[in-house]
Amino acid sequence: MADFNLAYLLDGKVYINLTNSCTNDCIFCIRSIKDDVVGSDLFLNSENVTADDVIKQLNAIKDKLSDEIIFCGYGEPMLKLDVLKDVAKYIKQKYPDKKIRVNTNGHANFVYKRNVVPELKGLIDEFSVSLNGENEQEYNELSKPNFKGAYEEVKKFIKACSDADISVTATVVEGYKNRHLNLKKCQETANELGAKFRVREWIENGY
Repeated sequence: MADFNLAYLLDGKVYINLTNSCTNDCIFCIRSIKDDVVGSDLFLNSENVTADDVIKQLNAIKDKLSDEIIFCGYGEPMLKLDVLKDVAKYIKQKYPDKKIRVNTNGHANFVYKRNVVPELKGLIDEFSVSLNGENEQEYNELSKPNFKGAYEEVKKFIKACSDADISVTATVVEGYKNRHLNLKKCQETANELGAKFRVREWIENGY
């Protein structure tokens, strides 16, 4: 990978961009607005990303590493599960004081047809999972998943994280074009699944 867009900086933290592929086509996704995040072009010229590619770019900015490294880019990082695990293992060995978070849509167990969460125990410190709605209809309208039953899969993934004693936060995007969610209901759902809850205010023009 020639482009320096696998590891980028945002708000003083390092983010890792593994793929542009996703099982959702969220109507509020930043990539439908612009090609970059704070000047970093996140559209990859190839999906053949290796752990070595990521590690090389990560080490190039090692002097800028904060206390947290986040897997989050223009696609769903869990679609590159093996690469993600290899990079996370490297970070835990090379930078053991760094916390690792994965921002995900929660579809991984459906994609891989197994519960992958236990495989990430000890590698991932926290999952941030996009709940994005109080029910299936609202989720489908906002997230536009490419398979049926996605909302239930998200909830099952959140529960799997909680059951594995991995810190998990369910998130929703609030205020998209003045559309408002039932935040109380969303929080109740998150808490019932054993997750914390966070509201992400919609940023009209992205970062």
